[in-house]
Order: sequence, then C-alpha cells, then structure tokens
Amino acid sequence: MASKKPKIVAELGRPETPNETAARKAENSRLHRQRQTVNNLVYSLLASLGVVLILVLIVPRWGGDFEDRSVDVISLAHDASPTAGIELVAPAMPSDWLAKQATIRSSKADKVTQWYVGYTTPKPTEQFAAVVQAFTPEAGPANETWVAQLLESKSATGTEDFAGHTWTVYEHGDDDAEETNVLFAMSTNLDNSTLVVYGTDEPIVIRELAQAALDSL
Repeated sequence: MASKKPKIVAELGRPETPNETAARKAENSRLHRQRQTVNNLVYSLLASLGVVLILVLIVPRWGGDFEDRSVDVISLAHDASPTAGIELVAPAMPSDWLAKQATIRSSKADKVTQWYVGYTTPKPTEQFAAVVQAFTPEAGPANETWVAQLLESKSATGTEDFAGHTWTVYEHGDDDAEETNVLFAMSTNLDNSTLVVYGTDEPIVIRELAQAALDSL
C-alpha cells in the first residue's frame, strides 16, 4: 500500500518539514489564545457597560426636579414635633423661598439633636440659607462647641437684639461663598433649644428667615 504523500503547502511550494509544521501549529495556537483574550476583554467590557446601564435605570435621580423642588416645611415640622419632644420651628416663607430639605438629625457623640431646614433663597441671588433648631435629650439648648462646629468655627463678630431675643452674630461677608456656607449667621438660646440661622445670602435675607422661624413658635 502506497504511503500518503505529504501535502504541499502553497506558500512554500513544497511539503512542510516537521519543524515547520510544529512552528505553524504553535503560531496558530498563539493567535487563537490572543483572539480569545481580546474576545474576553470585549465581553467583559460589554458586561460592565450592561451593569452600569442597569444601575442608571434603577437608581432614582433627583437632579431633574431639584432646582424647582420645595418640601412642605410646616407639615414636616408638625409630623416630627412629637418625636422631637419639643415644638419645632416651621417658618412660613414666601413661595419663592424653596425649602430643599427639612429633617431631624441626631449625633450620639455630642448628644445633640437638630431640626434642619435648608433653603434656596429667592431670585436674583438664589443663595443658600438654613435654620437649625438644636436641643439636648433634656430639651435644653445646645452647647457653644456644637454651635461652633455647625458654623464652621467662624468667630462671633458681635451681638444684637432682634425680634425680642439677643443674638450672637457671625458676619463674614468677605469670605468666599464657594468655600463656605457661613457668610452671615445668628444664634440665640430659646427655653428648650438653640436657634441658629445662617447662609450665604445678604444679612437682611437671613434675618427674614430668623424672624419667620420665631414667628412660627
């Protein structure tokens, strides 16, 4: 029986030698592994993009309505007062004051609970303003250290009598509003809490919020 003739390779014009066959197979294996690696990378990238797309679809996004959103401070204060154990301030601000958040925050470290309401002030300034009512478990005012932390360690610049209370004033209008939330602030102690009003708008605007907070009590 005649032996099978070796296959002629077109590129060579002759049969491969054993060494050339081994080299060809080794190169083919290398190219196959390389293609598999590239394919795996592509599949991994597609899978990662799929996960990102799913997260984008299922995670709530508030950016779309944040600019115009305003929470009902009076209703939220009414609901939270029984839990707080004291009457919470609920400033009745004009409709162009946008209340972005109204919430109770607690700190176990300093044992101070705060009722925080943050606003975007009216046009044309549209700055930040906030009122904070802070109290201890014994329904007493917050300590000076806590107030200093809230106001970014800004130094007091004086006192003034306003709306029937003596307030400590923090006036730092020369600071950069991009780097601080406290260009102007006022704080005073009530019978069962400390009231702090602060923000980056003009003092007259912050005082308007302070007056409304007291009026709500």
